Formats: sequence, C-alpha cells, structure tokens
Amino acid sequence: MADQSRRLGPSPLIAWFFVLPAMVLLGIWVVYPIVYSILRSLYDASGKGFVGLQNYGSIFTNDSTLIALRNNLIWVVVAPLVVTTLGLIFAVLTERIRWATAFKLIVFMPMAVSLLAAGVIFRLVYEQDPDKGMANAVISTVSGLFSSSQGYPGARPRDNDTSPVALKGQNVETKQAVSPGQPVLVPLVGIKAEILPKDAAPAKAATGDGLSGTVWFDFTPGGGGKAGQVDSAEKGLPGVTVEAVKDGTVAATASTGPDGTFRFEGLPAGSYVVRLPQSNFESGFNGLAWLGPALITPAIIGAFIWVWAGFAMVLIAAGLAGIPRDALEAARIDGATEWQVFRKITIPLLSPVLLVVFVTMIINTLKVFDLVFIIAPGSVQDRANVVALEMWRVSFGGGNNQGLGSALAIFLLILVLPFMIMNIRRFRREQS
Repeated sequence: MADQSRRLGPSPLIAWFFVLPAMVLLGIWVVYPIVYSILRSLYDASGKGFVGLQNYGSIFTNDSTLIALRNNLIWVVVAPLVVTTLGLIFAVLTERIRWATAFKLIVFMPMAVSLLAAGVIFRLVYEQDPDKGMANAVISTVSGLFSSSQGYPGARPRDNDTSPVALKGQNVETKQAVSPGQPVLVPLVGIKAEILPKDAAPAKAATGDGLSGTVWFDFTPGGGGKAGQVDSAEKGLPGVTVEAVKDGTVAATASTGPDGTFRFEGLPAGSYVVRLPQSNFESGFNGLAWLGPALITPAIIGAFIWVWAGFAMVLIAAGLAGIPRDALEAARIDGATEWQVFRKITIPLLSPVLLVVFVTMIINTLKVFDLVFIIAPGSVQDRANVVALEMWRVSFGGGNNQGLGSALAIFLLILVLPFMIMNIRRFRREQS
C-alpha cells in the first residue's frame, strides 16, 4: 500500500518561495505604513510628545475636519447611488440598441483617463465664462433658445431736462403720458459697444397710427448727431421689452425689432406711460459659479459620476448576461409587463452584482482625493474638503501636523474596512 503520508505535487517550500516576495512587498508597502501611522497618530505634531488619543478627538472638534466629514457623508449618500443607478440604466438600455458596443465604449472611456486628468478636464468644463466652460456654454445656448430678450446692462437715459424718458426706480419710463399716433422716443446711453447685438440695424423713427416708438443707442460714432433725435448713424436696440402702462397696470407688451422700433397692436385709445422694465438692463447669463462655494461639491460629484458610470455599466452588463433567459421569457408568457419583469425578476437576480458595485463605489467615495484636489480652487477648497484631502493638507499641505494626519489616515482606514470585509465575504461565498 502506498505511503499515505507522501504528498502529491511540489513541496510547500516551493509555494512559499514564490509567495515570499509578494509578502515582503506587502509588508513594506502596506503593513509597515499602517503600523507606523497608528503609532505616529499617538504623538503631537513634532513627533516627540505623546498625546494618546488627543489627535482622534481633534477629528470631531476641529471645524475643518468636521466639514470634511460632512462632505464625505454627502459623497457616500449621493455618489454610489447615482453611479449604480446610471450603470443599471445604461446596461439595460444597451441590450436593446444596435450600437450597444459603441455606446459602451464611449461611456467606459473615462475609465481610461486618470483621475488627475479627469480633474483637469472638469476644471475647464466648469469655467464660469460661457466662452470657456462647456457646462455654462450649453446652459447659455439652451436658455437662448427660450429667451429672446437682450440684456443691456448699464443702459440709462440722459440725465437732463430735455430727455423724453427718465429712470423711475429700476425702470425707464416716459416723462409724459403718450397716446396712439404719437411716436415715442426712448434714447439710451451708457451701452458698451461689445454688447450691441450683431443684428442691430440703424435706428429708424417709427411711423403709423398705433402707439409706436423707437428705442436706440443715442450715440453717433465719431461725433455728430443731436441728442434725443434718431440719427441714421445710430443703432437701434433689438429685443427690448416695452410695456404700455395705464393706471399702474400693464395694458400691452411689445418687443423692439433690429432697428429699435416697436408697436403695440390693438391698443385702445387713451393715454399711456411707456415703460422699459428692469429686466432689460440686467446682465445676460454669465454662467453658473460651478466652482463657487455653493456648487463645488455637487460639481465634483458630477465629475466622479462621469468617471465611474462606465465601470458600473460594464459590471452590471456582465451580470445581465448571466441571467437565465428562461426565467424572463416565462414571466413574459405569464403576462408580466416589461416593468414587472425588470422589477421582480431582473433586479433580484442582479442584486449580488448591484451590491458589489454599490459597495465598491462607497469605498471609492470614502477615499476620493484627486478630483477634489484638482477641481476645487484654493479659495473654496475648505468648502469642498473631504477626509483624504484633509489628511494631506494637515500632513503635507502646510499644516505640518503628521500626528493629526496619521490619525485621519487611520480613521479613514476604519471607515473603509467594513466595506472591504463585506466584499471579501461575498466573494468567498460565491466561490464556495
């Protein structure tokens, strides 16, 4: 009978021979830094004075770290849920379109870009000037489709007795009431040449029986002309909203054409005050302050979603491919709608994959650093702060307090560990 104690295959020493280099590197790059950080977190900024758990207490009393904790909570609540949801939507939709491969390639492409490069890209995307930032350029283009009014910030009537109009609060109104058949002149000055629309035509005096008039830039290039009178060298102001007001109520509204003329149609006889409301003199859309203190955190979360949505889509699409088609077809034969099939069959069968994606995104949001560091300008970095960034700032970004920085690193490790353990247990369960 063969010796049962004899081991088949290579000796375990050979396995240890191959595993040992990896274990040594893990010890140098992972175990030693963790142990050293734990010890360093128990000392003050100089590293000489033992302070015990004081650095850990500072995490929950320091204003800067409290903001970082609040922002990390926002990240954990919003980003994983949105990324997982978008990944699920993309994965389901790409099963039903012909160009699914091209779509998946486009959505997954940001994963090929480093987070540093993604941060640089979105720093440019979020520029406030619509001529530079793509986000505000899109918004200004869309808003321009639904708004025909042209803003003329700084426009005002001449401040003299001969001007037929004057400022009344924030509006420009005729000094005297006017009647239909009596042309209304609304000369304005204080307009910068660069904000004049390209379609502005030479100003023209309005004619006709109804209540009409002209709104124009009462300035002749090179000099000449007469104040308060329409001159052919002067430009009309198109897109100005004009109101006919009677007894404090707006009776009719009109808009000026390229030559600055306007006309109220079907206006009853009577005396009216012609008014240019304040909205005509407000600045046009100058872009949302994406990099300002109010929107900086949502803006960075948007960049994170752009990067990771493709990753979630690919994993969920792989899970969808593994779902037995028999179960789906049986439900459809039984009369289930597509929504019922999706909600009661697809989602439950996909739940393990969805959970893996969701937990992975939580880990990534807890560790987020690159995007916040690159996208947030220095003036608002305090408002966009997260734990990983605060750890760097405290330790190496000018704080020079590696005791508190080490405490933040260990605190971040404690936050991440439960989710890592959850993923490892699930992987082991699936393999068993």
